[in-house]
Amino acid sequence: MEARRSLQYLLLKMQSTRLNQQLQFIIEIDKLKNVLRQTLLMDASRQENSGEHSWHLAIMTMILAEYAPEGTDIFRAMKMTLIHDLIEIDAGDTFCYDIQGNESKAERELKAANRIFGLLPEEQEKELRLLWDEFEARETPTAKFAVALDRIQPFLHNWQTVGGTWRMHNISRSQVIKRNAPVKEGTPELWDFMLTEIDNCVAKGYLKNS
Repeated sequence: MEARRSLQYLLLKMQSTRLNQQLQFIIEIDKLKNVLRQTLLMDASRQENSGEHSWHLAIMTMILAEYAPEGTDIFRAMKMTLIHDLIEIDAGDTFCYDIQGNESKAERELKAANRIFGLLPEEQEKELRLLWDEFEARETPTAKFAVALDRIQPFLHNWQTVGGTWRMHNISRSQVIKRNAPVKEGTPELWDFMLTEIDNCVAKGYLKNS
């Protein structure tokens, strides 16, 4: 009887520890809502935060699933889009055209991934870390699609805000083409759309033609 009670106590303690880890992670990731991006909301009223960005991407993954390359796991891609920027809680959002900031980005984000995903129980830490690593590597059809959407989303914001951060930072057509190159492989049909709209943005003066 005593051994049985001891086992029950041990199981309850293990469950409590697991729940505490999960709750600690859930509370921690609320901080992502305070990480501001350069991107303006589509009504140009304020800057978008990284939590909003991740939610938007997850919805885009579902809505634009028909444009994913063969072999894409849409549910897995949605998971990637939801967790891919959690590292910004520690590493901050690095503006894609910030040359100096991008020099230390990989190191900062790796350190952040180790800490933030490490808050979870071991198997959940492993699952989310594998998703993040796959997204960063951009080798699978699923990751390529998720990364393509991560490029398209801020493009749409700049398109809708008559140049938005492009104009604020004097960004050129060639810079936008280079930044969005992963879209070509991740979703070729949407790449054609983007090329057309990039040229339209240049013609309207939203984007510098160089």
